[in-house]
Amino acid sequence: MQGIHTVGEIRIAEAELMRLLPPGALMQRAAHALSVQCQRLLGHVYGRRVVLLVGSGGNGGDALYAGARLARLGAAVDALLLAPDRTHTGGLAEFRASGGRLVDDLPEQAELVIDGIIGIGGSGGLRGAAAQLPHRLAGRTVVSVDVPSGVDADTGAVDGPAVSADLTVTFGTIKPGLVTGAGAGHTGQVRLVDIGLGPHLPQPRARILEAADVAGVLPEPSGSDDKYTRGVVGVIAGSVDYPGAGVLSTGAAIHGGAGMVRYLGRAPDMIRARYPEVVVHEDAVPDDVRVQAWVVGPGLGTDDAARSLVSDVLNTNLPVVVDADAITIVAGDPDLVRARAAPTVLTPHDREFERLPVKLTGDRLDSARRAAAELDATLLLKGDATVVAAPSGLAFVNTTGTPWLGTAGSGDVLSGLIGSLLAGGVQPTLAAAVAAHVHGVAGQVAALGGPPSSADVLGALRQAFRLVRS
Repeated sequence: MQGIHTVGEIRIAEAELMRLLPPGALMQRAAHALSVQCQRLLGHVYGRRVVLLVGSGGNGGDALYAGARLARLGAAVDALLLAPDRTHTGGLAEFRASGGRLVDDLPEQAELVIDGIIGIGGSGGLRGAAAQLPHRLAGRTVVSVDVPSGVDADTGAVDGPAVSADLTVTFGTIKPGLVTGAGAGHTGQVRLVDIGLGPHLPQPRARILEAADVAGVLPEPSGSDDKYTRGVVGVIAGSVDYPGAGVLSTGAAIHGGAGMVRYLGRAPDMIRARYPEVVVHEDAVPDDVRVQAWVVGPGLGTDDAARSLVSDVLNTNLPVVVDADAITIVAGDPDLVRARAAPTVLTPHDREFERLPVKLTGDRLDSARRAAAELDATLLLKGDATVVAAPSGLAFVNTTGTPWLGTAGSGDVLSGLIGSLLAGGVQPTLAAAVAAHVHGVAGQVAALGGPPSSADVLGALRQAFRLVRS
């Protein structure tokens, strides 16, 4: 599991660590790690052409010291100083002593560009001469130092020109802006390197689950389990107009590990035809059906009958996943969720989130946390990097997936998967985060054969589970 820390937390940890180290030692650690990652990317260093984009302060110093190391290994290293009067003096002296050369413009030929313009303290897009650089870097291999310049390290906001990196070498911990918001699209591969900050960082309030973490949470039946002890999940999804939503949610619930699935939606014939193992209840109400968790909303509609079903299921004392049309219904009466004693997981995409009583901002982590606290529910905000937040403020950012998951019905698969994990006894916020991880892996698997449909994602769940467990 990887921790995510804010700039403020990192600054405090850096100050504590620097008090224990000789002057400049922390920057030397960062520069050494950066140079090693650049060497790996180049393959061999001797004779290769490298360009440093050097801003003011420590970020530019990291780039200069790393450039000096590459120059000593035989690379031809040029540096473009974007703030000559505020360039890190020690780094510049070391760079010159190593044989590095200063240039007045971005050279046409370079096999590697190191972006050391703005560090984690920057805000807003690139300005001045630096604002013209991002479009000139197209087609070049770019390594960003700690965070791509122009990306807000705390929020992922990109409010102007910003560098798009092929690799971001980040120090000590993951920054929120590397994995959330628009910033996640600028980082390329993120490589975390240890510079000794760990003991000085607080327990992270945001985390990234890795495959081993997910595998450790997934329910595994024992020899004494049966279909009831493994969990029974109820699905209220689908309608005459949107029967496929019920099929997708129910199918994901079947493959999510629960021992039994019961269906109370409005497309029973389609479910019977597709899934003979599902128990279909017609003309029943939630109180009549014994389950351990509910999924409600996908393709259900928002008419009076649908509203009655949503209200009835939220009045139960069981965990409920609220998705799609059920979110629209809840948005009109948030107390349906606020008043619950049992856990609730809401799974909006951006447009659904905008119906909730919390404003969606460029800081997606903060937005999800505020909504979770306001509604006293787990909030899963779908997106390129899905964010899961608990009412306590604990959050998870999912880094699996593919843009191809932005297709009709993909969320229906996710909601069924969450419901199955809830029925199996997984804690709500963790169930949502684990489901998002597995769903993302399934999307990646499904996309290997070309643009996938949601049915393809559903069909890839088994392989996704195998990959996670392996």
